[in-house]
Amino acid sequence: MNLLIRLLLNAAALLVVAYLLPGFMVDNFWPAAIIAALILGIANAILKPILVILTLPINILTLGLFTFIINAGLLWIVASWVNGFSIDKFWPTAVLGAVILWVISWFTNGITKN
Repeated sequence: MNLLIRLLLNAAALLVVAYLLPGFMVDNFWPAAIIAALILGIANAILKPILVILTLPINILTLGLFTFIINAGLLWIVASWVNGFSIDKFWPTAVLGAVILWVISWFTNGITKN
């Protein structure tokens, strides 16, 4: 049940980012936002740990800020896969989108924490 709630919150977060950032577009909640949130969650679970390990030296040099670039890259990849979800430019749209999604996720994790 918690997984379903997180999926819906992440889909809503994508819609919030689309509202706030020009160039970050989500057509609708179903199916675009739900599918994008699902694929983004899978990418974060599988690809992100590998990418963080591979970029560990630059991540250490930037005090972890390079993680936002990794998150933006994952957003960019998911946007290229999902119909109805698109990002115009990597910099600054995808990077700012990743930062806003991080803030929203930080807030929603605090709310949904068991």
